[in-house]
Amino acid sequence: MLRQKILFIGLSLCLAAAYAVDVDLTTMSSTMVYAKVFNMLGNPDAYLGKTIKMNGVYAAATDDKTGKHYHYIIVEDAFACCQQGFEFIRNGKYVYPQDYPPEKTKIEVSGTIKSYADPEYDYTYYYVAVDDFKTVGNPPKR
Repeated sequence: MLRQKILFIGLSLCLAAAYAVDVDLTTMSSTMVYAKVFNMLGNPDAYLGKTIKMNGVYAAATDDKTGKHYHYIIVEDAFACCQQGFEFIRNGKYVYPQDYPPEKTKIEVSGTIKSYADPEYDYTYYYVAVDDFKTVGNPPKR
């Protein structure tokens, strides 16, 4: 019996650790989301390596010069006046467009904030390395 309790407690702790996030925008009020996102964009290095969970609307873009596809989650405040797009890269082998939802689909992502340098533009970009990706609503009507 003691062994079963220890196993259960250990399993519960492992599951809690697997789903723990440092910044969970999905549980915040719209005012707090706006404030947190503003802070993240103004001081992105402070969030490197942190885990984040957010929901928003899916958007994609393609660089005409390179043909590379970029994926974004658009996070809105309550009045949809101050939208911010976060680039995300799904961990694993996913192919665009077949492994992605239609644009404007509501999605939820969880992952770790990372960065990469783009020497061509001499700029550092920040993105979410996504471990968990899901749609959270019906796709928009076309």
